[in-house]
Amino acid sequence: MNEVRLQLEELLFSSLKNVSVESVEATDTVVRVEALSTARQAICPDCGHVSERIHGSYLRFPHDLPTAGKSVVVALRVRRFICAEGSCPRKTFAEQVPGLTRRFGRRTERLRSSLISVGLALAGRAGARMTDVFGAPVSRNTLLRLIASLPDPPAARPRVVGVDEYAQRKGQIYGTVLVDVETRRPIDLLPDREADTLAAWLAERPGIEIVCRDRAPFFADGATRGAPQAIQVADRWHLWHNLGEAAEKCVYRHRGCLRPGPEQPQEPQEELESAASSPWPTGHRFAERTRAKHATIHALLAAGHSKRSVARQLGMTLNTILRFSRATTPEEMFTGQWQDRPTRLDAYKPYLDQRWQEGCTNAWKLWEEIKEQGYPRGYAGVRAYVSRSLRGKPQPVGPRPPSARAVTRWILTHPDALPEGDRIQLKVVLANCPDLAALAEHVRFFACMVTELQGQRLPEWIESAQAAADLPSLSRFAQHLERDLDAVIAGLTQPWNSGVVEGHVNRIKMLKRQMFGRAGFELLRKRVLLYGQGAAQESSSTSPNPSGKPSKNSRREGSVSSAAIEPSKSMNSLR
Repeated sequence: MNEVRLQLEELLFSSLKNVSVESVEATDTVVRVEALSTARQAICPDCGHVSERIHGSYLRFPHDLPTAGKSVVVALRVRRFICAEGSCPRKTFAEQVPGLTRRFGRRTERLRSSLISVGLALAGRAGARMTDVFGAPVSRNTLLRLIASLPDPPAARPRVVGVDEYAQRKGQIYGTVLVDVETRRPIDLLPDREADTLAAWLAERPGIEIVCRDRAPFFADGATRGAPQAIQVADRWHLWHNLGEAAEKCVYRHRGCLRPGPEQPQEPQEELESAASSPWPTGHRFAERTRAKHATIHALLAAGHSKRSVARQLGMTLNTILRFSRATTPEEMFTGQWQDRPTRLDAYKPYLDQRWQEGCTNAWKLWEEIKEQGYPRGYAGVRAYVSRSLRGKPQPVGPRPPSARAVTRWILTHPDALPEGDRIQLKVVLANCPDLAALAEHVRFFACMVTELQGQRLPEWIESAQAAADLPSLSRFAQHLERDLDAVIAGLTQPWNSGVVEGHVNRIKMLKRQMFGRAGFELLRKRVLLYGQGAAQESSSTSPNPSGKPSKNSRREGSVSSAAIEPSKSMNSLR
């Protein structure tokens, strides 16, 4: 029996000192372990003096990790000691077993550590469901309280810091996340993205040498004021992304060059013009109905029927029959509210006809284009004109021209990575438009700087881009780079980037979805900073993991985001 007791003591309390197992009693649902503390002395929690004078003893019943599907309760006998220090206000105090109990604790430290790990990984409701599975059920509020009680991790002294924003409420409330780029661990979360808040945080850490950021003005201002000694590095992925946006605008501006204009025969064109000159073109339901009535009435009159007889047969009034009989052609009836009147859309109809012939058949897209040109009315007029006048016009014969986004993707992709079909189409497009060919050269020049870290060539690229008068979006992009020239040159020269920060921003989105409705800033901050570390920072237990093995984070922070991929590995499209 003593051998069994020693084996249980070694199994249950191998990492603890001064604990002796007296007996173990198992029922259908509960395992009761009776143990006692064998320490000869204890330290007063107030004055810190060691006492050996025992005042009395009592039983505590902390819950431990379940075993074999049964809950485990430890009946632990602890003692109260008398503080011998006369100046200490505390006369007696209860001893605590390090790694097993704490003041007013109803769970052992290893159970508490496991619950904290579940709470950090799954938050409230999902965590509560998980605790039911492994036999230690607690409420979601208990898990949230355990997370909130955790202390902050030790203050880090980073050398390379990554800064980015995250949305607490998208479009309304934003915060700032700071990451140690070298260790790939989050350092802190700030409740806003103001320059003053970031500057104050950086000023408290004078050892920062490099700040990786995007080109947001509030981050640039905060880094300049808070860490003037640090080198600011603009992220290469954001630079490439901004270049892609500017390139897409340039391609869209030259969308007419994506396919040569079709050659229309002369006779059909004249027929279309004559049809368009009619107030009601062929195919309009009111025009067809009026023409049918006119033909029927004149046919009956020609057959010898009287006007009153025709009115009775067709169910029309006599005045209507008289008006139709007087009209020699149906077009004479096209008067009144259906007559073609000048509208504000008339000035834009040639442009709409041209875009229709170029292959753009989306009425909403056409409305957005003329809206940028100054069209003051809504979408309904454009939709009516497209359905009434343009739907019947023939489309250009041949394949549909590539979209501006597709051409942009071809330009931004490395030539060796392009499929053969896309390479041929890009070659045709660049041959038709010298401006797009010049754009492709600028993009390749910039890609060479990004992939080979040749930031010293940036002023030369900016000068050539600003000289491209037919590429205004590219010129504006170059002007914006010139305003943040030092950081951009450092980003194209230094090996550092903000990819790991983008990964943590994605992880924050995942944590927010788990905690929506109860995700206060402090609780979110705890989970972001402590997730993956478990309760090791908080618990004094030497074995927080019930398996006895050191816990490992299966997913390395910062590796979940595609934004961390270097442009040197893949110069893909903006999608």
